[in-house]
Amino acid sequence: MDLATEWKLSAGRGEAEVGSAEMDFNRFVAARSAPLFRGALVLTGNRETAEDLVQETLERVCRKWRTIAAKDAPDAYVRRIMVNLANDRWRRFRRTVPHQDTGDMAAPGDEYGRIDSRDQLVRALQSLPMRMRTVVVLRYFHDLSDAEIAADLRISQSTVRSQLARGMEKLRSQFPALSGPSPRQPEEGTR
Repeated sequence: MDLATEWKLSAGRGEAEVGSAEMDFNRFVAARSAPLFRGALVLTGNRETAEDLVQETLERVCRKWRTIAAKDAPDAYVRRIMVNLANDRWRRFRRTVPHQDTGDMAAPGDEYGRIDSRDQLVRALQSLPMRMRTVVVLRYFHDLSDAEIAADLRISQSTVRSQLARGMEKLRSQFPALSGPSPRQPEEGTR
């Protein structure tokens, strides 16, 4: 039985006490805080801000836990809270830091170079408009479908697809060496 089903069953019982709701919330936090943090990190681009965003999200969720646990998809509800809070922060602190890409690629075994590449990717994501960034994060970091993203953000599926296509195009333009075929797939016409 998955956690969402357990939460709905326990929320539907008349004898549900504060202790069981608290235990359900604790299980939810244990199960979902790492994925929420990864999503928040990509949305904010800063570890401390991501921690604050997850904390604020879980604080709001805790206040309304009984209502949220009774929903069909508590994960989607919590992601929506986090995205809304990230959008609010972005609107409040609208500032961009120009970043010059050196264009250097990491060597295959270079762990530090891979960290630099991740940093460049997060910075590139930060340069995207908020909705576009949110769509890219929900698709590639949370593995959501167009329909799930559309439902979470309350936009149409065609808007999701167009935002995703534009976002990926902008990211590929910032990483031209990565936008070609992957090394595992041979280029067309090569044998």
